Amino acid sequence: MPLLLIFTLFALLDFVILFSVGSNIGLLTTLGLVLATGFAGLYLIRREGTAALSRARQRMELGELPSSELLTGAALIFGGALLLAPGFLSDALGFLCVIPGARRLLARLLAAAHVRLQVMAARRDGKGPGQADGWQQARGEQAGKDRGHGPGQYDNGERPLEGDFISRDETSR
Repeated sequence: MPLLLIFTLFALLDFVILFSVGSNIGLLTTLGLVLATGFAGLYLIRREGTAALSRARQRMELGELPSSELLTGAALIFGGALLLAPGFLSDALGFLCVIPGARRLLARLLAAAHVRLQVMAARRDGKGPGQADGWQQARGEQAGKDRGHGPGQYDNGERPLEGDFISRDETSR
């Protein structure tokens, strides 16, 4: 529900700005600017998308996962959708997603906002920093009981990590 509200307010604000600017500079000038930003955005998306695709191919040929290229592609698709929408606010946000330097800045801002939202949610839920969720605590307590050890009864005071491992002598599959 909050996402729908944010989307609706963004669209309304975008149209208010478009109509305000349009009433000051005229209809033909406004249409020209909207079309020009759309074409410029499509050109940038095509150029940046081709570059991101070639970088992804290179990384896949090296046997690496092209995660940053996939995120770049997602940002380009989102930016392209915003640039095709009529409005100056959506165009500005679309250009932030398409221009490489601005895209990195936007990613840092979103990462910082995401961390802040996680901290606020943890405080709201009554958990302090570093406290685990209830399912993690229950699983850990049960694992300690299964082995006959209680919490903190290990040599170094920490619980061992559980999971699969590959010995250095063993060849990878």
